[in-house]
Amino acid sequence: MLDHFSVAVRDLAASGAFYDTVLAPLGARRLMEPGPIGYGVDKPDFWVEPAPAGATPVPVHIAFTAADRATVRAFHDAAVAVGAEVLHAPKEWPEYHATYYGAFVRDPDGNNVEAVCHRPE
Repeated sequence: MLDHFSVAVRDLAASGAFYDTVLAPLGARRLMEPGPIGYGVDKPDFWVEPAPAGATPVPVHIAFTAADRATVRAFHDAAVAVGAEVLHAPKEWPEYHATYYGAFVRDPDGNNVEAVCHRPE
């Protein structure tokens, strides 16, 4: 349903460093810059852009697809390595569905960033 989306951030360099690290295990990388930073695998489908001067970005929840559970754990480990606040370590979430496996962290702007795999181990 979505083609691409963006989040506004206070510090583009800090957010860029965060997303460079946590998206790498998912196979994504910076594809476009300067200005907004575009991330993706083949095309930029996730953008980080500077918030307007004086604005405070409102946190959102962003869930990135992981190919397998090991990738969810690698995402979590990468986030921990850059000092991200861990909201939920990797685990199954049966309240979502039987094979939902995800990890949740906060980015530098307080966004709830998740890596999720919908496949069994």
